Amino acid sequence: MADLLQFVLTGITVGLVYSLIALGFTFIWKSSSVANLALGQMVLLFSWIAYGTMQQAGLPFWAGLPVTIAAAAGMGWILERVVLRPLIGQPILSLITVTLGVAFIFEGLVSMIWPISTAAMPDFIPDEPVQIFGAVVSQEYLWAAGIALVLFVLVSIFFRYHKMGVAMRATADDQMAVWACGIPVTKIFSVSWMFAGALAAIGGVLMSSIGGITHGLVETGLKSFSVVILGGLDSFLGAMVAGPIIGLAENLGGGYLTEHTWSGIKDVIPFIIIIIVLFVKPYGLFGQVRIERI
Repeated sequence: MADLLQFVLTGITVGLVYSLIALGFTFIWKSSSVANLALGQMVLLFSWIAYGTMQQAGLPFWAGLPVTIAAAAGMGWILERVVLRPLIGQPILSLITVTLGVAFIFEGLVSMIWPISTAAMPDFIPDEPVQIFGAVVSQEYLWAAGIALVLFVLVSIFFRYHKMGVAMRATADDQMAVWACGIPVTKIFSVSWMFAGALAAIGGVLMSSIGGITHGLVETGLKSFSVVILGGLDSFLGAMVAGPIIGLAENLGGGYLTEHTWSGIKDVIPFIIIIIVLFVKPYGLFGQVRIERI
């Protein structure tokens, strides 16, 4: 029973971080219909930037994290303005392919600037384990889940009450109508990429604080992509709900199936879920069903 509770708690907390990163993907998809395939590499790059600011430059956490988030948001802005905006009006496949190229560039940057393959993030979260109904859970997981939940609330308030948030929701519903009303849609594209960069940075720092900085963070980004597929490409609620589901499936499968299958089954489960969802419910749990008549 204690093992089950531990798998559940760990799965939900890790899943909430997946959801946080997935929100960045959804931001971009809703505003510009671009599938950002560089999400995993963004998580990796921004984690290393956090390491560079806090560990190598010696900034304290309270200063290093804002610098990292600002750098990630700036990187998102540059990507949108320099790489993607010139491609507005081009086939969607071109936009997706460009994000794949950006992913390889980010990986190259990481290898060039930080040739070491692994590193540990400075300790800023207590790592002493706590007992919850007999299950032993590291405080790092609980802090990560708490921070993710707080950010979900802030993002929800932003979209509901802030002028830019309302404009972004309107753009997601009908770009042409919003453009006709005089709202700068291109500015909304830039803000979406900045948000996505900032969320990828925060998610990367949280995951790095748990498992260290490794190339496996790219896989974390890909698992967040499975969250988006399960929840629905255009649904913020779907991203929030699907993250804990993916995390639960991953940890329960890893906990109970490893001894009967192979040691890497845990990492494969999210991608098996992607395939099943695409066959059974291609728009995800909360995605909008779009019907195009020819």
